[in-house]
Amino acid sequence: MMKRVSLLLALVLWTMFGGQCPKALAQSTAVKTIYRTIKDTYETKADSMTNAFIESFMIKNKGYFNVSYQHYAFNAYWTQAHAIDVIIYAFERHKNINRTLANKYKNYMTLWYNNKANNYAGGALGTGYKMFENPFTDDMCWITLTLLHMTEATGTSTYATAARQVFDNFIIKRANEDEETGGLWLPWNTDAGSGPNACTQSPATLIAAKLYQKYGDEKYLEYAKKLYAYTSKKIVKSDGRVEEPPLTYTQGTFGEACRILYHVTDEAATIKNRYRTLAYTYLNYAFTSGRCTNGSNILRHEGTSGDQSIFKAVLIPYAVNYVLDEEMPANNRTNLCKLILKNTSTMWKNLDISRYPIVFCNYDWTKPYTGEDKDASMGAMCSGSSLMENSARLCRVITDRYTLGTLYQQCLDLNIEPGHEQDEELASFNAAMQTAAEILENPGNYMTYQFKQAIENLEAAYQTAQDYTTDIKTIPNSQFTIQNDNAVYNLAGQKCTDGNLPKGIYIINGRKVLR
Repeated sequence: MMKRVSLLLALVLWTMFGGQCPKALAQSTAVKTIYRTIKDTYETKADSMTNAFIESFMIKNKGYFNVSYQHYAFNAYWTQAHAIDVIIYAFERHKNINRTLANKYKNYMTLWYNNKANNYAGGALGTGYKMFENPFTDDMCWITLTLLHMTEATGTSTYATAARQVFDNFIIKRANEDEETGGLWLPWNTDAGSGPNACTQSPATLIAAKLYQKYGDEKYLEYAKKLYAYTSKKIVKSDGRVEEPPLTYTQGTFGEACRILYHVTDEAATIKNRYRTLAYTYLNYAFTSGRCTNGSNILRHEGTSGDQSIFKAVLIPYAVNYVLDEEMPANNRTNLCKLILKNTSTMWKNLDISRYPIVFCNYDWTKPYTGEDKDASMGAMCSGSSLMENSARLCRVITDRYTLGTLYQQCLDLNIEPGHEQDEELASFNAAMQTAAEILENPGNYMTYQFKQAIENLEAAYQTAQDYTTDIKTIPNSQFTIQNDNAVYNLAGQKCTDGNLPKGIYIINGRKVLR
């Protein structure tokens, strides 16, 4: 039985999508499966974890972080990128939902920027930008990625402009041509004889791809492809290792670079699909290989230094990005989601919160931290906080996509009475449906608060549309006949006996009712 919708809405949707049925308006297999496997939204846990991270490690009037509990280090620079990234993700989750908390996080981001992310070498390279440049190329790369993230989250172009300046004036100017591969390689610092490595090539490739994605300048796409070419032919191993030894942060970063290249490349379909395949290969290796895990798919203890302890904080957001990308294969997204959430549950179970808000995360997520306060690692806490914050992001987005998609499909089943399709009273319903269709078609282009607003608008508009629908005597694809007995039935025609029903659309006396 075909779904019936108002003539005006059908015309709007048909025109909006070029006469074709929007591919994402039906719930994707991945969204359905992931939604059904989610046991915890992680929202309150993420709020607690992020707050504890700030209270235990942030220098609040600067916006950057100590290297360990109450211990400042002047040369802790690249790790500041991943520490503030946790705050950016928290800001995105609360933006336009909890404005007070979002503004608090936004202020920390501003302080971080104004204080140059604790850059101990700003201006040390002579005349130039004198803010985020550094002798270490990889340090600049990580900071630049975070600057781009700030613009994505806030819409403030200042941060992306700074990122572009750092890349154009300092990072890419260090690049060297490689005749054998036709690619580019970057020295990891300014010392004579300094060569390329994965922790420089990977983020540089991702930066170039994202700059092309934002600005559309072809030079950035060319840089991205050439940096990728060198890395894939001279550094990456054939079994899914990005480097030897395999480390979670380069597995995640090069995987994300491949995912973005899939979206922006102008190359042939075979090469484009190779990017997509490799994105999963590198991410999956991090969560399944005994080299990166404890053998049971829990990310391993990678070391106690400030650098090593923060590696997992780099991987996690990129793994979540893959899960949320509708153009990635459904089975891969589902598998990766389960692995991420397994790590989240394990980490939280072994977290000691008895002294909250003073909380320390261990290097090994299968065990609680038992060391002294002075030895508690910012990097370890950042990795745990990134895991919890991004798990909350994952669950929020999947839940909102599922809710909006389900509500949209249910609204399509409304039978608008003939002659009322273009009534002024239905304008809000038609507008809400159009917005829902746009979001469901390109979910990655919308923030979580926009999903929430779209859901609320469609729920409200549904009530108005109810007054213009015909009665429903049978349910599509069901032999069940509805009785006028005030009983509550679900959309499958099953009588509901539980008085505490979840929010949704039900049938009562032959009419759809939103409860």
